[in-house]
Amino acid sequence: MPGDILSRSVTVLSENVFPDLYESGILDLQKGLELGHFTSVDLVKAYLARIDEVNLNGAALHAVLETNPKALSQAAKLDDERKSKGSRGPLHGIPLLLKDNIATLHEEGMNTTAGSYALLGSVVPRDAFVAAKLREAGAILLGKANLSEWANYRGKVPNGFSGRGGQTLCPYYPNGDASGSSSGSGVAMAVGLAAGSLGSETDGSIVSPSSKNNVVGIKPTVGLVSRAGVVPISSHQDTAGPMCRSVTDAALLLSVIAGPDPRDTATLYQPGVLPDYMKALDPNALKGKRLGVPRIFLGDNKAILEAFNASLDTFRALGAEIVDPADFPCAEEMKESQAETLVLKTDFKADVAEYISGLLEVPTGVKNLADLIEFNNTHADLELIPPYHDDQSRFIAAEATEKNDAYYAALAEDFDLGRRRGIDATLQKFKLDAIILPTDGTASKPAAISGYPIISVPLGFQPDDVEILPIPAAPLHTQAPGLPFGIAFIGTAYSEFNLIGFAYAFEQATQVRLKRKAYAEAIPATQIKDVLSI
Repeated sequence: MPGDILSRSVTVLSENVFPDLYESGILDLQKGLELGHFTSVDLVKAYLARIDEVNLNGAALHAVLETNPKALSQAAKLDDERKSKGSRGPLHGIPLLLKDNIATLHEEGMNTTAGSYALLGSVVPRDAFVAAKLREAGAILLGKANLSEWANYRGKVPNGFSGRGGQTLCPYYPNGDASGSSSGSGVAMAVGLAAGSLGSETDGSIVSPSSKNNVVGIKPTVGLVSRAGVVPISSHQDTAGPMCRSVTDAALLLSVIAGPDPRDTATLYQPGVLPDYMKALDPNALKGKRLGVPRIFLGDNKAILEAFNASLDTFRALGAEIVDPADFPCAEEMKESQAETLVLKTDFKADVAEYISGLLEVPTGVKNLADLIEFNNTHADLELIPPYHDDQSRFIAAEATEKNDAYYAALAEDFDLGRRRGIDATLQKFKLDAIILPTDGTASKPAAISGYPIISVPLGFQPDDVEILPIPAAPLHTQAPGLPFGIAFIGTAYSEFNLIGFAYAFEQATQVRLKRKAYAEAIPATQIKDVLSI
């Protein structure tokens, strides 16, 4: 009888106070921790079990490259600290995932490899700045998320593939394209494999996988968040940023990781004291605001166009004025420009060598891009796997570059097209507070070449009768029933506070994320109640 009573009480408790890990937000989890309904150890056990269910088993999403062998012991220490000293704040004891190009302490037991065997076993000198900030706030770094290898800069290979992590898959359709390069971060958030995550973006690598996996992604202004300890592509365009299930969670993580860092000079030019981005979460933030639609950048996907055009009425109902069209003065030039390609491949050659030179140990002996190319050729069985994953053409093109007059002209062209005659000119010409576009397509490029912020939130899903493309998957379906897509908010430098407000107001009014869940085999079953010690 006592056992039956205990069992029934746990059932009642689970129904009332245990948040659903598929969707629960960081603040919901923190409330449960504060009330003692469960512990951080319980959370870590539950998330590890969920990863085990669908990462390599079940749907085999390949979202998580490796987990932290010390996560449970760290959780136990944070539980003890909560009892003895109180909570550090909203991230105390909360498990998060980091993209595998973000350095974490080597002695903790996780690698930092950008998905490549070339950096396996390399010893980083310290946590990346963003990892250290999260750790200081009490977060548990649960594991490393898979990614498009070298943040999709090795060559033309399917999104979400890395030699170490295999092929990441979207959880909304079997063999679906999860986009990239922060593929694993997006997939893990979609089905609740951690409470929050970080990705990184050079051009689209946060917002695109956020769009394709039905989550929220914030790519900040270059200089708001330190890149120190993040495997680079381009010092002019790279930034880390949050990928979460809600604008609230993303704003919370951004508030923690933003700030100046002497190891990244770009962060030393931030405008005064940074705001608390949680204070931007206003459901009325769109009232009286002017949003512009650069219609020349809209693609031709029927479902996305219909959902985007319908969203304009939602914005109007929320009090915004829509300026449509509000095209960039330099739109055609921007679409044709190849300046970004030259800047990225030139930066990558120099920046990756600088990153490797800062490592304390590199067991493979690679020192620069030429060594990486040779490593891949020598270890083709691990890295250059036919028929889809054997390309390193971007590496080879980057190796042939040098910082010459053409490079500096391309850099100036990017800033001119992206900033002066692009985003800033459009905002000023039409007296706009922000620019809105479907995330899929060209939305990321203006923000990328300017270094300005962009936020993606869920907008809709492909209909059930949409044509599945390609058939057969080669190796991924880029179009299929239920594949998600998002809407992007773009602004000038350091306009994150306003953009977060606009994104939050839209998210709260539409609640798109839960209108469709991932396919059944991709959803882990484990919940907190399943791991509690009774």
